Amino acid sequence: MDLSFSPDEEAFRAEVRAFLAQQLPAELSGKVRLGRSLSKADMTLWHDRLNQRGWLAPHWPVAWGGPGWGPIKNFIFENECALAHAPRIVPFGVNMLGPVLIKFGSETQKARWLPRILDGSDWWCQGYSEPGAGSDLAGVKTLAVRSTDAEGDHYIVNGQKTWTTLGQHANMIFCLVRTDREAKKQSGISFLLIDMSSPGVEVRPIITLDGEHEVNEVFFTDVRVPVENLVGEENQGWTCAKYLLTYERTNIAGVGFSIAALEQLKHVAAKRIRNGQPLARDPLFAARLARVEIELENMKTTNLRVLAAVAGGGVPGAESSMLKICGTEIRQEISSLLRRALGPNARAMEEEGSGAAIGAGTDEALPAATARYFNNRKLSIFGGSNEIQKNIISKMILGL
Repeated sequence: MDLSFSPDEEAFRAEVRAFLAQQLPAELSGKVRLGRSLSKADMTLWHDRLNQRGWLAPHWPVAWGGPGWGPIKNFIFENECALAHAPRIVPFGVNMLGPVLIKFGSETQKARWLPRILDGSDWWCQGYSEPGAGSDLAGVKTLAVRSTDAEGDHYIVNGQKTWTTLGQHANMIFCLVRTDREAKKQSGISFLLIDMSSPGVEVRPIITLDGEHEVNEVFFTDVRVPVENLVGEENQGWTCAKYLLTYERTNIAGVGFSIAALEQLKHVAAKRIRNGQPLARDPLFAARLARVEIELENMKTTNLRVLAAVAGGGVPGAESSMLKICGTEIRQEISSLLRRALGPNARAMEEEGSGAAIGAGTDEALPAATARYFNNRKLSIFGGSNEIQKNIISKMILGL
């Protein structure tokens, strides 16, 4: 694969940079750069501006609102957004459910839900993990029983989901539910779309180690769900689940965000003085910095190959698991090195508006690097733990 950019691609890069300079508010990019919490309004604002430009859903076909980019332009766009400290688009509707509906949804479902994902009418969250069914996702126990009454065909859903990211903002949730308790684990699962305002849905917050309300528990008690909200065939939801996970894992890799974080780390290392010289010149620190930069360059190539496969109509396979492993380990290493570089300034918690100064000669401030470090520990667990990803790779590629 030719990794050099053509004149047309360089012109596109300039177009993206101009858009970011004009449309990305400085206050919003500052929040992202400093690792501050984003409100729902912050995330919605950027979602809307990308949608107005037609750049919200790069992976979608043009017929459903995608921009029609190839893999290189997609790669450029993601990198430039990360380097400009643009908010990451909430992935559940655009990057996860959208591709599933395009692949497995009925024409009625596509016409109903896809435009609402783009215009922000629906905020989606993911109902996959359960207590006792995380890495072993096929062990889900949330039960959906089909029933018919005077109001028509529907499912009655009972159970619990956990680690539901941003579920406190969502009005819709896509769920894996068990519709056949007698079948083999993967064979008795269905993929349902559930309105969060339905009677019997309860959302309870989970406060994470960094003090944030990012994830939730969701409880279902006799929740009625119309049968037309079933995506694909009943008891065949595992096919949808696996397809969605390949997109989730590719997204978790976060190549662009690693590139931006590495630039930030290198800036810090150049400013911090240790033993009379910049930290970047310390042999041990410089060696770790060089290693993570080399690994990131290798991952960029793999990411381009996956994007090219998707653009050609393929589906990410073991490559998405490779990206998930490498990407999460790289992001964790960068956050670890940033915490080391800041030393005592990497405080665990900081008040809004404060920041730990990098060192003499700079007025830049960084957030609590320790809090970021703690939060990034989850990266190698969610979306299927890295140990599970290694099992997938060994099975798909090595035939073990």
